[in-house]
Amino acid sequence: MLTGTDLIENGWPEGPAIGLALAAAKRLRAAGMDDDSILRELEKTRAVPDAAKDPALEPLAHELTKLREAETRASGHERRDEPRPYGVWGADLIEPGTTAQMEEAMRLPVSVGGALMPDAHLGYGLPVGGVLATEGAVIPWAVGVDIACRMRLSVYDVSPDLIEDRRDELTGVLLRSTNFGAGSKYKEGRRPEHEVLDDPAWEATPFLKGLKDTGRAQLGTSGSGNHFVEWGVFEALGEAAEGAFVPGRRYLALLSHSGSRGVGFKVANRYSKIAKERHPELEKGVADLAWLDLESEEGEEYWLSMQLAGRYASANHAVIHDKVSDALGEETLTKVENHHNFLWKEEWDGRDVLVHRKGATPAGRGVMGVIPGSMGDPGYVVRGRGNGRSINSAAHGAGRRMSRTRAFKTLSEGRWREYLADRGITLIGGSLDEAPMAYKDVEAVVSLQGDLVDLVGRFTPKVVRMDAGGGPRKKKRKDQSPGNRP
Repeated sequence: MLTGTDLIENGWPEGPAIGLALAAAKRLRAAGMDDDSILRELEKTRAVPDAAKDPALEPLAHELTKLREAETRASGHERRDEPRPYGVWGADLIEPGTTAQMEEAMRLPVSVGGALMPDAHLGYGLPVGGVLATEGAVIPWAVGVDIACRMRLSVYDVSPDLIEDRRDELTGVLLRSTNFGAGSKYKEGRRPEHEVLDDPAWEATPFLKGLKDTGRAQLGTSGSGNHFVEWGVFEALGEAAEGAFVPGRRYLALLSHSGSRGVGFKVANRYSKIAKERHPELEKGVADLAWLDLESEEGEEYWLSMQLAGRYASANHAVIHDKVSDALGEETLTKVENHHNFLWKEEWDGRDVLVHRKGATPAGRGVMGVIPGSMGDPGYVVRGRGNGRSINSAAHGAGRRMSRTRAFKTLSEGRWREYLADRGITLIGGSLDEAPMAYKDVEAVVSLQGDLVDLVGRFTPKVVRMDAGGGPRKKKRKDQSPGNRP
């Protein structure tokens, strides 16, 4: 017969739960169940109290639920009553819902610091344009599904007059050398090679091993939504440009925005699901903020997978830029690149932290980055000033001021085309939800960050390629780089 000692030896907590378990066992035995079956039912109830169906188990399930809630409180998993303080830039440009979402993130027990950039808007879990520092915890949705979404600018020692002289040729180069779309990939025989495909991390877990074919097929491609490759004019600005460029000089340049494609998407979804399973105490509205202990098996796997996705995203841009440069027949003079959906180990405020930048540009002292505008407006190359209040971060672009659905409903296609024509911009593909009018004023966004970055140069788009897109989506996608051009 099952005894209290048997239960304790099986890891049951001493106290009322033992007596309730034995009482439940007595009732189950009276119903004709043998001891092995009874023990299995008790263990199922201990694992998932809410799943108990038999009335004989209800008192035990209730007690186990109370114990679990008490353990959660004792382990520090309860969210704070008030959010921790965090820095905000451009509060007037940020909608209240976005601020409320950031405050929920700052109530997490693992959060130690945060910042909200002027391009911020609502996302999943953490706002796009949000920065969150944690101790020992990784939050997959605070990085997002497009892990290591990345900017790269290649500058050529060529006059930008080439754009007007050979616009049709440059347009053709983008058409032939880039590949766009949510499921875009290259067929066997046309797939580019890169050393990232030999990275030993692909063999580190069965999950990553299964992703390698996806990575091989999509290497050198760009996604849909706000991803792009574009020719433009780069102009070095003032003293900040010295050492990298000739101040006042104008160059031909190529700018791209893309991420880790299906690899990052699948990594994010897998580990965000695991994180939610680890934190059933989080209410539905904040479940996307579920975290993994970095030192746990799943946390270590996520970190390894995220790092590989970062190297893959960088390789993706390298392949694109090499193909375009070869087609142009020019070598790159210099390049600037950075991730803006990633997680970094950094020292901040005297402690070792994990910094989630979801739609935010690293801006440590001297760190170079790219803050693009829209398909019709300039972007900027910047050098970080290392502002601790922003956790060494800056905006990642203009930021959306309206959702895709609202853009399709309210914007005029004629006005959009006219806007591009007035600025001498050739657009290949693209759709109304990516029109410049769907974005905040990038000049206003940049002007609010004088304490975060110095402006090194301005990039003005002239020939832009994007996915052709389509009409409003009928079903909302869980996409944490949610269609916002940075």
